[in-house]
Amino acid sequence: MREIQNSPIGVFDSGVGGLTVLRELYRQLPQESILYFADTARLPYGDRSGTEILQFVREILAWMTQQNVKMVIMACNTSSALALEAVRQEFDFPILGVILPGAKAAVKQGKRIGVISTPATAKSQAYRQAIQEINPDAQVWQVGCPKFVPLIEENRIWDVYTRQVAQEYLAPLLAHNIDTLVYGCTHYRHLEAVIKTIVPPTVKLIDPASYVVQAATKELELMGLSKTSCPLPTRFAVSGCSRTFSQLSRQWLGYCPSVESVSLPISLTPTFAWEQVEVLE
Repeated sequence: MREIQNSPIGVFDSGVGGLTVLRELYRQLPQESILYFADTARLPYGDRSGTEILQFVREILAWMTQQNVKMVIMACNTSSALALEAVRQEFDFPILGVILPGAKAAVKQGKRIGVISTPATAKSQAYRQAIQEINPDAQVWQVGCPKFVPLIEENRIWDVYTRQVAQEYLAPLLAHNIDTLVYGCTHYRHLEAVIKTIVPPTVKLIDPASYVVQAATKELELMGLSKTSCPLPTRFAVSGCSRTFSQLSRQWLGYCPSVESVSLPISLTPTFAWEQVEVLE
């Protein structure tokens, strides 16, 4: 049991969006060791099919199994919407998604709820279903925002164009007089300073990252898997360029992390093959 307790929590996303969850883990569970994987070779996930997303998630989770994780947090709303229920039946460790914790937090704040997300998450209706299962009286409006993730991954947060795009996406939600706005993609918290200049201060902003870590804390305690000793340094791995990810992460982590490059299959095949090919110091 002690060996399992000392195993890392796996966190994955298509890119830097999941760093919002990582920061919450540092804040709420500072004693835990973390393995962070970014599938940067195949981002963005938001315009992928459900079949592709499920295959990608299976590949990532199979690799994380090899790394002896004790829990995985899908720091990706698209994966949570399209693959969570399927893979929970296939792997032995607990797997948490961000949608249900975000939905629970949203209904505590208001009844006119806007959700900004990737097109795939919006199309899935996952947030509307989760929110209205909790509170059938809640009204939910969703907008797919395909340009946000590429702009964030290209480090264009402060471009004038990015604000124009944000105004375009938020306009239909503000027209419905929303009282709550959910970041339906973990990347979008990185745009919060821009979003706050557009939405009224009365609108409550919901970042599911905080709430999924609260859920992870309860799950670890319930299963007796909480770590009590000092954590190991966070291990970072990507499927794309390690140097690009390291440099982009600096503005949110405060340093350029060492990043491993892990080769995941790009084509949709039932076999898995990984090779560690690069470490950036």
